Amino acid sequence: MLRSGKAERKTKETDIAIEWFLDGRGKYAIKTGIPFFNHMLELFSKHGFFDLIIKAKGDIDVDLHHTIEDVGIAMGAALRKALPHFEGIRRYGYAIIPMDETLCMVAIDLGGRPLLVWKGALRGKIGTFDTEVVREFFKAFANEARCSLHINIIYGDNRHHKVEATFKAFARALHEAVTVDKKIKGALSTKGML
Repeated sequence: MLRSGKAERKTKETDIAIEWFLDGRGKYAIKTGIPFFNHMLELFSKHGFFDLIIKAKGDIDVDLHHTIEDVGIAMGAALRKALPHFEGIRRYGYAIIPMDETLCMVAIDLGGRPLLVWKGALRGKIGTFDTEVVREFFKAFANEARCSLHINIIYGDNRHHKVEATFKAFARALHEAVTVDKKIKGALSTKGML
């Protein structure tokens, strides 16, 4: 059985629909109105082996922040629907990904406690894309998915490489965390639940 989750989010600022298949092949159809963000979500899908459909409209004429943050919220909600009790999965995942001169580490715990720890400088623009909203995307995702997410941009110079390494590391870490392990019965916790 393929694990999947759908989420919609409609506000005065955004209208978002997401369909996420965790056991996919890296296929995607992503339209957010923000080309660079589309690219990051596409490579997230490809490197995490997730099939991902995202349709997002937002007030990007005002700012990219609302759309990017709300996509993070909707993705977190879709993940919770795909894994309602985090049962039978490895729970933890991590990845260290190089992108030319950049190195990024991401570690995740699907343990039911929302937290984002962000280390590393990421400021400035990539074209018209404000890189500071990348942190807001991951914060929104962690809060809604109820996961502990640690992102460490260890070093790097090029902004594009930093963001791309972050999304690829996130994809690989999350793929590992959601992987089903037959040895795990229920949630991987001495409490018996998460």
